[in-house]
Amino acid sequence: MARKDGSGHGLSGGTGPARCYDGDVISTANLAWAADLRTVFLDRDGILNEKMPEHRYVTRWEEFRVLPGVSEALRRLNEAGLRVVVVSNQRGIAKGLYTAADLEAMHAQFQRLLGREGARIDAFFICPHETDECNCRKPLTGLFEQAVARFHEITAATSVMIGDSPSDVEFGRRVGMKTILVDARDGRAGAELADLRFASLAEAVDALLAAR
Repeated sequence: MARKDGSGHGLSGGTGPARCYDGDVISTANLAWAADLRTVFLDRDGILNEKMPEHRYVTRWEEFRVLPGVSEALRRLNEAGLRVVVVSNQRGIAKGLYTAADLEAMHAQFQRLLGREGARIDAFFICPHETDECNCRKPLTGLFEQAVARFHEITAATSVMIGDSPSDVEFGRRVGMKTILVDARDGRAGAELADLRFASLAEAVDALLAAR
């Protein structure tokens, strides 16, 4: 059952019941690469926190709702010695709905919340731009390049991208990472391009760590 801190933000103490997927999706062969995994790239909205409805944005901490199982999943990745990196398009900054400082403050709050659960995120890399203004808005590869510039040991071959949209999958594929699409139950476009599909971050982490 999810627990809440004093601000009402939920943190889960467990991964919850597993969902079933077709056996060929989570076969040992499809997870053999996880033995060499060193870095886990994560999208933010829809993976770590609740995604706002279309054309709306998380603009302040009170709107940042941590999804069930996230803190435990991150803690397990940390304890396994894996680097955890968030790569997120934040077009709301370009639209003037919040500032880069507002975003940093939200992420600092999130880190404090995670810290109380023994978890952390190693780095956030953010695209604050409108479309067609940069090389870092996913599925373009600039955020991966920024991560490599900061952590020189990162390679695509030892990384995985976990996201909830086709652009996340395409981003990972463009740089040569394995990809996981979370919550592909609606058969959305891009699901067939991901290497693996799961219903939540917690279940993806279960499978990755079991294969190490």
